[in-house]
Amino acid sequence: MIRLIDLTKVYNKTIAVDHINLEVKTGSIMGFLGPNGAGKTTTIKMIAGILKPTKGRIILNGIDLLKEPEKAKKITGFIPDRPFLYERLTGKEFLEFVSEMYFVENPEKKIDEMLRKFELEDFKDELIESYSHGMKQRIAFCAALIHDPEILIVDEPTVGLDPKGIRMIKDVFKGLAKRGKTIFVSTHSLSFAEEIADEVAIINSGKLIAKGTLDQLKKKAGIDGDLENVFLKLTHEDLSSYQTKDSFF
Repeated sequence: MIRLIDLTKVYNKTIAVDHINLEVKTGSIMGFLGPNGAGKTTTIKMIAGILKPTKGRIILNGIDLLKEPEKAKKITGFIPDRPFLYERLTGKEFLEFVSEMYFVENPEKKIDEMLRKFELEDFKDELIESYSHGMKQRIAFCAALIHDPEILIVDEPTVGLDPKGIRMIKDVFKGLAKRGKTIFVSTHSLSFAEEIADEVAIINSGKLIAKGTLDQLKKKAGIDGDLENVFLKLTHEDLSSYQTKDSFF
């Protein structure tokens, strides 16, 4: 379970995240949505322990992140929108390094399992710098999951992935949730969020403006449509201002 209590981040006089209160149930997938500059990545980085909140608390499976950061991070996996990888290592060497950091038991077995799951077995002895963007994204997933975390935090997981890679990530998320893992994923892909998320939270201008299932959000927005239309309505975008494809030519 993830609990955010009055979570706030202020840069100078700019409020990037404004007193967010949010709960993500154990074994569920939360889609975290918002326009550009809404505060999604700042929120993600605070939950991952990279940024310190100006105010508020972050509770991960009952552990207060600010009071017990090492304990909280041991049960957490994090994949940023631009993963940092040691590109002069091979894929296998990188996972061996991460395994040592997390004191993974039977690391060789776990590494082989991750490489098979993300279809990187044939590339394990190649330098990461030679990987395609999609392969780098997949090795980042391997590294985040190598220690079998209880909570997975992901920022923009589908960037640079082909349709097969996106399908793989969807299946991985759903499989983890079935095993009781809690997943918090920020994405601009509304169709991706609509397919995998049990609930959706929407942030705008640093404030949490909506949270619930798609049906609950439809009721709040007062419309019956897909997540894209609900999102645009709740963030006060004017749907009529969007031109059709043909009007650009």
